[in-house]
Amino acid sequence: MTAMGRSLGLGTAVVLALGLTACTVGGEPASTDPVVQLGAPGEPNRTLTPEEAREIGVPEHVDADVTFMLDMIDHHSQALVMTGYVKENTDDRDIRLLAERMEVSQEDEIDQMAQWLQDRAQPLRENGHDGHGGGHGMPGMLTEEQLAELEAAKGDAFDLLFLEYMIQHHQGALQMVQDLYQAGGGQEPGVGQFAAHVEGDQGIEIARMQEMLAERTS
Repeated sequence: MTAMGRSLGLGTAVVLALGLTACTVGGEPASTDPVVQLGAPGEPNRTLTPEEAREIGVPEHVDADVTFMLDMIDHHSQALVMTGYVKENTDDRDIRLLAERMEVSQEDEIDQMAQWLQDRAQPLRENGHDGHGGGHGMPGMLTEEQLAELEAAKGDAFDLLFLEYMIQHHQGALQMVQDLYQAGGGQEPGVGQFAAHVEGDQGIEIARMQEMLAERTS
């Protein structure tokens, strides 16, 4: 089911807040963030006034949302460990460009998730995972042994291993999004929009990496 389909499942009048800071800790939309009501089939969307948004009620975050954001920070942190090996281990231009794009996007997303938690008075983990296998119980996470194997590989061997392991890692992120929805999370606008972004962005990157892997193994 698409992110839009999940939203429409909430009812004909669905409210989406634009931006990760769309809700305050209390769940009410911030006055500077527009809230859009999706129209019924064939009807246009409409931007609500703050008063209308309060009357409709914007879903508040639940425990599953907080756990998802905390876990995804740890998950992203390991991806940054993996991309950190690229500069020293390969001269492949496409692999380097891919890693650079991932670093920019995942660092930015970590900042967004940390801000989401801060805005909702949710503390970050004091002893969070550093990306070196500590959170391998999460879907797609590499073990210490796999990370060591990746770090030690060079040239073509590194390129293949990097793509294989990053595809595994990204697929794990998609599973985390599905687990969020199954746990009843993702309805609060901020986390819902972020989860949909992760689902779309990493899905695109998986397809690209699969193409790159096929090119290098054919």
